[in-house]
Amino acid sequence: MLINCVVYQGGRRLADIQPAEISDYLRDERSFVWVALRDATDAELARMQEEFGLHDLAIEDAKHGHQRPKVDEYESTVFAAMHTVEFTPTDDLRVGEVAVFAGPNFVLSIRSHSQHALIAVRERAEREPHLLKTGPGYVLYAIMDEVVDRYFPVIDALEGELEAIEGHIFEVGSARENVKRLYGLKQRITTVKHAVGPLLDACGKLVRGRVPAVCEGSREYFRDVYDHLERMQAALESLRDTIGTAIQVNLSMATIEESETTKRLAAWAGIFAVATAFAGIWGMNFEHMPELKWRWGYPIALASIAATCSVLYWRFRRAGWL
Repeated sequence: MLINCVVYQGGRRLADIQPAEISDYLRDERSFVWVALRDATDAELARMQEEFGLHDLAIEDAKHGHQRPKVDEYESTVFAAMHTVEFTPTDDLRVGEVAVFAGPNFVLSIRSHSQHALIAVRERAEREPHLLKTGPGYVLYAIMDEVVDRYFPVIDALEGELEAIEGHIFEVGSARENVKRLYGLKQRITTVKHAVGPLLDACGKLVRGRVPAVCEGSREYFRDVYDHLERMQAALESLRDTIGTAIQVNLSMATIEESETTKRLAAWAGIFAVATAFAGIWGMNFEHMPELKWRWGYPIALASIAATCSVLYWRFRRAGWL
């Protein structure tokens, strides 16, 4: 779907045009065309490839999606692929994609499988004509900055979830559920990490060394995006380490709970073993067991068993086994 197709000149919006008019404005070196597509069809991509002279490999990447975040350079055109990460109503993470082609006098952005519109990027750019007039490189930065900034609330939510789980770690009987939740959280963190890590490496191409000509005027702005990604990468690594520690603590708590249960069972087994031993001895019914003939032999036997078991119970209780 075509979202909009706009011509800019000197940092100002010149006109909204139809795709058929793109080639007319591309001849004017003073202006550039910014086209935005959402879930583009093969026909739309083929049309844009013809208008802007895009490389076949880059178009294939944009067409099929599921690309690792990256920045590639094809002659005078830069192709950037980024992942969007957003929560669904069921608190799962949905991964979408944004592909951007930036050339000397055009920008083509393609959003796929994402509910978050990028209209705010265009509004922001048009509020800053002194930056927009630097050309397509600034538009590429603005789109990348918008995508990266949307990672922050996702990471904050994951940190909050981890803190909530940590608050239940020492609750008796919650170890199994905690480990299950921690593993689910670890999977979501890995999803965000797959979006942040490769994009951090890719963004380095726009900051260090030889920068593509279309991005040269916005190098400092890309450095700001790079710094944000570095902070996110560090936060995600910290979250992964904390989750690993939390899982170990939960496993230790489970072992402690099992140990407590084992001690209780052992204590009760010891008490009943003594009672069984007494009963076994007096139940042998030998002829010359004098206590069998005593009038008070049975009550004395029961009292002895009860007294011995009581002493054992007291000792186990004092030792913390019961």
